[in-house]
Amino acid sequence: MRLAAVITIGYLVVLPVIAWVFVFNQAAEQALLNVSYDPTRELWRDLNRAFREQYARETGKHISISQSHGGSSSQARAVIDGLEADVVSLALWTDTDALRRNGLLANDWIERLPNRSLPYSSTIVFVVRAGNPRNIRDWDDLLQPHVSVITPSPKTSGNGKLSLLAACGAALKRGGDEKAAFQYVAELYRHAPILDAGARGSATTFAQKKIGDVHLTWENEARLEVAESRGELDIVYPTWSIRAEPYVAVVDANVDRRGTRAAAESYLRFLYTDEGQRIIAAHYFRPANDAFRDRTILPDVKLFGIETVAKGWHEAQEKFFGDGGVFDRIYERP
Repeated sequence: MRLAAVITIGYLVVLPVIAWVFVFNQAAEQALLNVSYDPTRELWRDLNRAFREQYARETGKHISISQSHGGSSSQARAVIDGLEADVVSLALWTDTDALRRNGLLANDWIERLPNRSLPYSSTIVFVVRAGNPRNIRDWDDLLQPHVSVITPSPKTSGNGKLSLLAACGAALKRGGDEKAAFQYVAELYRHAPILDAGARGSATTFAQKKIGDVHLTWENEARLEVAESRGELDIVYPTWSIRAEPYVAVVDANVDRRGTRAAAESYLRFLYTDEGQRIIAAHYFRPANDAFRDRTILPDVKLFGIETVAKGWHEAQEKFFGDGGVFDRIYERP
């Protein structure tokens, strides 16, 4: 009887410990961190909810997904410095590839998902005050006297980098040479009184603080601003703009250490499903599957690639945004 009592007591002590360890391990294995750029909060909120529901149906397990948002370049640096992202969904190829160069992604990261790891694309457009009182129709109109331009810093923000490159590329598309394009961009930044750290900060400056005449921003952010403004803002599409390509990737070094690779890969593959593509389109991003794009909301526009302004993204990063690059030379700090 004593032995039986000891064994029984042993089970009563050990089983809860085993159960706790099992639950803890399960919880640790089914938690993901997605490190993203600024204006994707609403998009990932809905994608995460839909994926959690699908994951529970397919596996019988619950999964939690945490988000981190900020300027794209700052987010990449945070991951490099130790933020344990399972996946990244950053604004620029250079920000994502910086993780590869620091040993966090495999060399073939871009080929692991459909459409070269691009579940959606976007572009840079203008948001103006209702009725467009400054009559801003294209890039040249941004240099009118007294026009104030709101755009985030290209040192920290993907939106900021893309806005500068869009302005430069549009100048080249209008027939100017590189010298003229740089002069145009230099003048443009003389019209920019504030450079916020990220896209959402610039949206707050323009839409809520009501500073500036025009906001250079992501197409999805522009649509959200206009929808929430209750008639106070309008969107304008310039003749030319840049094709924005926000890549997604599993952070190999982190998922292998944390044991979350299968869940992370399933998460990113969900973006390419019909449900994922519908959610992407509903948030005014351009889905990889063009069948889900409503052209009355996201019209066909003239878009150019990075090759218009540089040989590739590595050259563009150094040429325009590196120390002593174009931006450092042209920007006169207030």
